[in-house]
Amino acid sequence: MTTTTPVLNPRVIALAHYAARALLENVLARHGATFQQSVTLRLAAVAEGPVERDRIVEDLVGALKIDVPEAHSVVGELISAGLLASHEPSQVRITDTGRALFETTSAETAPITARVYAGIPVEDLAVAGRVLSLITERADEELAALNK
Repeated sequence: MTTTTPVLNPRVIALAHYAARALLENVLARHGATFQQSVTLRLAAVAEGPVERDRIVEDLVGALKIDVPEAHSVVGELISAGLLASHEPSQVRITDTGRALFETTSAETAPITARVYAGIPVEDLAVAGRVLSLITERADEELAALNK
């Protein structure tokens, strides 16, 4: 039996996304966290100190394609859970508990990710990165045009 390598298309991208996301969500579920919360914690964790709440909301809207109220809700959930804390006047910062969760889930997913990407040539990863970045850019432009 001969297997033909599929040409990159929306279905191939979606299957890869959902397969990888399922791995991450499996780890997150063991810690009572959601995918959206994980993305939000990462934004706060990589910031060099407190960050404007509106900036995190804007980044969530752009990355996850959710609306502003939903993004504010995710930030609120993390504040209520003690994973983020309000910082005056309009900023939030990651708490020690939030950083511990981010570091734990990152450490647990790292070996899984390494196994998934193992053996893929660096050149192939670079091409895939360029192509997927271009697709994301164009899709974002189309979405912006639709939302005008």
